[in-house]
Amino acid sequence: MKFPVTATREHQGKTLSIDCDQETLSLFDATGQRLCILTWGTLIEHMLSVDEDARFAHSRVHPRAPLAIKVHCTTTDGKHFDSLTGGIGGGGLFIESSAPLAPGTDLKIEFALPDRPSQKFETRAKVAWTRSKPERYLLFPGMGIQFTDIDPEAQARLIDLVASLNRTRATA
Repeated sequence: MKFPVTATREHQGKTLSIDCDQETLSLFDATGQRLCILTWGTLIEHMLSVDEDARFAHSRVHPRAPLAIKVHCTTTDGKHFDSLTGGIGGGGLFIESSAPLAPGTDLKIEFALPDRPSQKFETRAKVAWTRSKPERYLLFPGMGIQFTDIDPEAQARLIDLVASLNRTRATA
């Protein structure tokens, strides 16, 4: 199967070719000359080696920062569980879990931020993506959560906290 590259101006005219029998992906220039070839194994390993912040950065409106906070989650069918976050942002968070819920699952999430632990926030969210097993012994299994209904004050506090954490990390 051949697919023309048309969306990216600097790559227009190139073609991606998938060879299912050989399990390879090839890139050809506009004249049909092969520029490179990757095995599916190499491509898959590369994709798995990139952390979720890099993989999903193109779809995020707000930056994220690593931070572990306790969250209490409730599914629409009444299942409750507590967990820790691995990262937070104004648009969502990553919840560590050895049994992540299916993408699309709706949740209610309750949490407090470190600077005001007695102030609880409640948001509606959905599971956007999952990681079922650890990757390269560095990334925990869990699920990426996207807020679907968040109090503007809670979102503003999250955005400020992430900015502060990222500034601190940049100067360290």
